[in-house]
Parts: sequence; structure tokens; C-alpha cells
Amino acid sequence: MKSTDVIVIGGGPAGCASAILLAESGKRVVLFDRARFPRDKVCGEFISPAADDLLTELNVLTQIESCSPLRLGGVAISAYGGPEVLCPYPAQAGCREPVTSLSFERLQLDQIFIDRAKAVGVEVMEEHHVYDLTLENGQVTGVKVRDPEKHEFEMEAPLVIDAGGRNAISLRKFKLRKDEKGNHKIALAAHWQEARFAQKFCYMHISRPGYSGMSPTAGGGANVVLVVDHRVIKGKNLDEAYRDILMSNARRRKFLKDARPREKVRAIDSLAFRVEPLPVGGLMLVGDAMGFIDPFTGEGIYLALRSARLAVDSALKAFTLGDFTRRVLAEYEDRRHREFNKKFILCRALQFLIANRFLCKKTVSLLERRRDLADALVGVIGDYLPPGKVVSSAFLIKLVMGFFDAEGKGMLSEGCGQNRTPELKQTPASTDIQELE
Repeated sequence: MKSTDVIVIGGGPAGCASAILLAESGKRVVLFDRARFPRDKVCGEFISPAADDLLTELNVLTQIESCSPLRLGGVAISAYGGPEVLCPYPAQAGCREPVTSLSFERLQLDQIFIDRAKAVGVEVMEEHHVYDLTLENGQVTGVKVRDPEKHEFEMEAPLVIDAGGRNAISLRKFKLRKDEKGNHKIALAAHWQEARFAQKFCYMHISRPGYSGMSPTAGGGANVVLVVDHRVIKGKNLDEAYRDILMSNARRRKFLKDARPREKVRAIDSLAFRVEPLPVGGLMLVGDAMGFIDPFTGEGIYLALRSARLAVDSALKAFTLGDFTRRVLAEYEDRRHREFNKKFILCRALQFLIANRFLCKKTVSLLERRRDLADALVGVIGDYLPPGKVVSSAFLIKLVMGFFDAEGKGMLSEGCGQNRTPELKQTPASTDIQELE
């Protein structure tokens, strides 16, 4: 039976990042993915500002930049048909350059990651399906694999990292996935041509029966994701329902009226879920396999990369100790919980907020008046300010006081109303950001 140091399941950002970092640390790594690259995946394709440092560490940012991706200057939010409120990314301490996020297609991104993994010595086995894990004395000891010709074989390793996403073999085998009660949402996504935006921002539109996120892309296009309750589209043609719901909002129509999807709509069901702790050693979960938050609160690529970094730190410690038991590897889960838990709390709070028309409109109006609150929220969504900036009693008090200060007196910041979006100009998304009027 063939053996290696680490087996990685899944060739997305989390799996490739784990494999790259471990290979660069001298470990023999085999990565399995059931697809053949390049392959596309449903994704918001919005890579938060904090990901730049991780992409640099993985030595892929230069190649991404060579593809001329679009850099976005912040988030624009519209509540129930109201005008978009522009929330630029606040400046980052010690950084002279403006803070920006990346808009970059997953088809290209995942190929860059796979190529980098191969370049550092990872053995990448495409079109190989990991259909089971092998166990011995409470430890995962390897995997069972089916190759493109349907031949089956096993491979051993002291450590398996499962980056298989929401349907990861580990989640199914140990029944770890727990869907959020009452939160059966579906995301519909497609790339559009000839979309036009007033600014290079990620545009979030909240309205019934759901909300959308639109990221302008290079060349005048956009990646448009719509999130609704699954019952809204049950029994309907996905392409027709997707377009009809998008166009039912007048603010979205301004951006998409002359645009058209360049592909059929793709869907992801059952968005939000949590994961129970692993019951065995020899196994780690990274990326979406560790749980999935609703996309309104930020993109998953940073979480995938950061979880990989944390996992590799703990994995290298396990190699040093020669101990891959649950006790040792649980350190990773503890670190991950401490770092991400407040972001997940923010996710749930915002989901409650956007579902309530009155509170949502009041909050977006407050963000327009109070730049300090908008800066804190957008910085946390961008993953470069700690979630404690928002998930705190101090922020909540400011928010409540702001609700009662509707006339803009007392604590309101100067420049009230200056971050409202200008009237839409017929300018393709690939042009430079225009100055606010």
C-alpha cells in the first residue's frame, strides 16, 4: 500500500493552501480532487483585503495580479429599494496604499492554486474520488480512492486534511454537519456581460424576497449572486426566477438593464451550517468543511486560507511530537474557534437584521451618517479589523444611540450624507473609480 506524510482531500483554496504550506515545510503531500482542472465553482469571487498577505505567503498573488483582476474600494449597501450607501474600506494602520479587495474568477484562481501546488512538489491526483476514510484505534489512517477508470485503492498517511467543502467525506462519515434551523437558503449565481456600475465597489442589495451581491469584474462584467429562501423558487425555472427576482429591484435594474448572463444559473443549496467536533485523531477539517457562514458577512476564500494556515501550524507541531491524536490536533480547532467565532456571531446578527425591513433601513441610514460605525463594520467584513470591533457592547451602544439620534445631532460625524452613491453613470466596470459627486 502506498503511503505519504499528508493526504489532502479537495483542490480548492483551502486544500491547496494546506498542501503548499506543508510541502514547503518538507512534507510529502498527495492531494486528491474528483474534478479535472480547470473547473468552475459557485462563488461570490470577492476576496477580502486581508487575504493579500496570505496570497503573498503562498506565492500566488503576483500571478493573480498578472491576470489584471479588478480591485474594489469597499462595499455599497442598499436596503429595501433605498439608495446605495458607499462604505469605503478604512485605511489600515501602517499601510500607505488604499485598502482594496479582489474580484477574481474562481475558474482562474483555482487553476493558479493547483499549478502552485504542483510547482512545490505536491502530487496532485485529479479525477480521483476519495469515497471513504480508513480507521484504526480511533485514528484516521488513510483514505480509500477511486481513480478515473473506477479502480479502487488505498493510501496511508498519519494525517488527512479534509478540504472537501460542504459535502466533505468526513462530514458524511461521522455525521458532523448540522444545518441551521429555519435557514434553508439557496444561492443562485451567474456571470454577466455589459453590467455597468458607478463605482468599483461590491454592491449588496437587500430586498424581498432575498438579497444579492454584485462584484464588478474586469472587462465590464459582473458576478451576480442572489440568495433567497428555497421555497421562493421551488418548482420554477432557475434562470427565469433568478432574472425576474433580480430585476424586481429598481436599484439592481440600473446596473443590469443592458446586461445579460453569459451562462446558465448555478445553485448552492442549504447555505449556512455548523460542524460538530471531530471524534477521531489523524484528521483535520479546513475551509467550508469546517462550517459555512452566509455570504452576506464576507467571502469564504479568506476563511479558507486562514483556516489552512492555522491547520498547518498545528500539523507541523504534531509532526514534531510524532503525535496525531485527537488531543494534539484539537489545538487547531480551539485556535480556529477563538479567531472566527465572533465573525460567525456577526453573521447571525446581520441575518436577523436584514430580514427585518425597519431595522435594516435604520441601520443602513445610520451607516451613511456615522462613518466611524461604517468603517468598523466594513473593516471587519474585510477581515482586517478584529470582529471584536463590532461584536461588542460598545458598538451596540453606539448603534442604539445612533437610532435615537435621527436628526444627525450630537454624535454624528462630519460629512453627513457624503457617502451616498452618486447617480449612475454609463461607465463600464473596468474604468477607474470616479470621484463622488
